[in-house]
Amino acid sequence: MTTGHWDRETVKGLCRLTSEYWKSGEKKSAFLYLFGIIILTIAAVYMTLLLNDWFNEFYSALQNYDKEAVYHGLVRFTALAFGHIAFSVYAYYLQQTLALRWRRWMTEEYLSRWTSHQMFYRMEMFSGGRSDNPDQRISEDINLFTTRTLSFMSGLLRAVTTIFCFIFVLWTLSEPLSFTLGGTTFHVYGYLVWTALAYSVIGTWITHKVGHRLVGLNFVQQKLEADFRYAMVRLRETSESVAFYHGAPEERRILGGRFQKLVANTVYIIRKQKQLSWLTNSYGQIAIIFPFVVAAPRYLSKSISLGGLMQVANCFGKVQESMSYFVDVYSDLAEWMSCVERLLTFDEHMKDLRKETEKEEGRLHREEGRELALSHVDVGLPNGKRLLSSISCTIHEGEKVILKGPSGSGKSTLLRVLSGLWPFAEGTLVLPERKEVLFIPQRPYMPMGTLEEAALYPGREGSRADLEYWMRECGLSQWISHLPEEGDWGHVLSLGEQQKLAFVRIFMTKPRWVFLDEATSAMDEETENRLYSLLVRMPGITVVSVGHRSTLDKYHTRTLQVREGTVL
Repeated sequence: MTTGHWDRETVKGLCRLTSEYWKSGEKKSAFLYLFGIIILTIAAVYMTLLLNDWFNEFYSALQNYDKEAVYHGLVRFTALAFGHIAFSVYAYYLQQTLALRWRRWMTEEYLSRWTSHQMFYRMEMFSGGRSDNPDQRISEDINLFTTRTLSFMSGLLRAVTTIFCFIFVLWTLSEPLSFTLGGTTFHVYGYLVWTALAYSVIGTWITHKVGHRLVGLNFVQQKLEADFRYAMVRLRETSESVAFYHGAPEERRILGGRFQKLVANTVYIIRKQKQLSWLTNSYGQIAIIFPFVVAAPRYLSKSISLGGLMQVANCFGKVQESMSYFVDVYSDLAEWMSCVERLLTFDEHMKDLRKETEKEEGRLHREEGRELALSHVDVGLPNGKRLLSSISCTIHEGEKVILKGPSGSGKSTLLRVLSGLWPFAEGTLVLPERKEVLFIPQRPYMPMGTLEEAALYPGREGSRADLEYWMRECGLSQWISHLPEEGDWGHVLSLGEQQKLAFVRIFMTKPRWVFLDEATSAMDEETENRLYSLLVRMPGITVVSVGHRSTLDKYHTRTLQVREGTVL
C-alpha cells in the first residue's frame, strides 16, 4: 500500500472495512438508522426545492410591490425553513448516533483481535515497526473513520439528490443558447446545466491537482503526533529511572527532536492547505456571482423577472454546489483517506502476524498432562538464529526446580515458550492445563484500579479476610487500609512491594504449577526467605524458578543449568 495513492487492493480493503459492520449482528438496526437518514436527507432537499420556487414568487411580489403576496411569502418561507431545519437536524442526529454505534462495534472487534492470542504482545515484540501506535488506531482512527464515512455518505447523498431535483428545473429555466460560427447557427439546449457541469469539473480537477499530496502528509502527521505523545507517556512511566540518571536534558533533546519533525510536517500541511484554501475560497466566491453573470442577459433583456433571475441564480448555485461537493470536502477527505490507510495497514498486520504465528506455533506440538515434559525442543529467535537446541527434560508434579545460567542464555525465553508467548520453537511439549498454571514475571503487572483489584489480578475471586491475611504474611500490612483506593500502583508501589504483591496473587490463586522469573530480585534476603518458605509449603504445588541467587537453592530440590545452548 503506497501512501497517497489508492490501488485496487486498497479499494477492496476499504470495501471490506466498511461492509463488516453492515453484515454483523447489528445490521438490522444499522440499516434502519441508514434508512431514516436517507428519508430525512431527501425530505430536507425537497424543502430546498420548494424554497427555490419560493424565490421566484417572493422576489416577483417584491418587484410588483404586492404587499399581500410579500407577507404570504414570508409566512410560507417560515414554514419551509422550519421544515428544512427539522429534517436536517434529525438527519444529523441519526447520523451521529449511527456513527457512535458503528464506532462501538468496530472498537470492540479490534480490541478483541488485539487482545486475543497475545496479539498486543506479539505486535510489540515482532512488529518491526510495521504498525505503530495501535492505541491511536483503535481510539482515534476508528472514531475518525466511522464519523467521516457517514458524513461523506450523507453529503454525497444530499449532493446527488440535489442534482437530481434541481437539474431538471435548471434545464427548464435554460432557454436555448444560440450562436453563429462559420456561417452556421448552433443552438445549445440547457446551457446553464452544461455551464454548471463544466465549472464544477474544472474546479474539482484543479483541487485534486493542488491537494492530492495532503493524503500522504496527513498519514505521516498522524504517526508523528502519536510518536510524540507516546514519548511523553513513556517519560512519565519511567520518570524515576530517568531522574536517577539525571537524563532530563537527553529526554528533552529526544522530545524536542520528535516535536521538530512534527512541526516540519505540519508546515508542509499548512502550505498545502494554504494553496487549497486559495483555490476553494476563490472557487466559492466566484460561484456566488457566476450564475448572475450567466443569467443577467436574460434579465436585462426582460425575458425573465427579478424573481426568475433569483430562481435561476439559486437553482444554478444548488446544482453547481452539489457538483462541486468534493471541492468543498477535499481537505477532510484527504485526512479520511490517510486514516483508512492506517486502519488497513493495522488490519493487514494483525492478519499477517496471526498467520505467521500460527505457522510457527504449528512446529511445536503441545499436549496436556500431569507433568511438564520437553522432548527435543528447539528455541529460536525471530531472525532464525537458534537460541536453545534439543532440550529434553521432565519436571514431575510437586517438584521444586530452579533454572540457572548466564544472562542472555535463554532462560526467560524458555519460560515464554512454556507460556505460549514465544512462537519460535519446535519439538514436543507436555504441559498442565492452563488454568492450573501461573507465571510470575520479574516486574509484575499492576493494573489501574483499586489495590484490591491489583492484588487479585487477573481474577477477582477471594475473600477480603484471606487477602488481608496474605498481605500481612507477605509484608504488606501497611497497605491493607489502602485496598479500596484507586491508583496507578505500578508507580505507587516500589518494585519490591510489587513483587510481594505478586506472591499474594499466588497464595490467593493457589495454582498447582507456578513459574517465577527472577520474582524476588528486588527483595531483601529475609523477605525472600520468608516468601519462598511459605511458597514451597503450599500443598501439591510445583515450583519452577529462574534465578541467580544461591540463597534460592535450599528451596529447590533440583537444578537445571542452561549452558552452551541447551539445558542440562
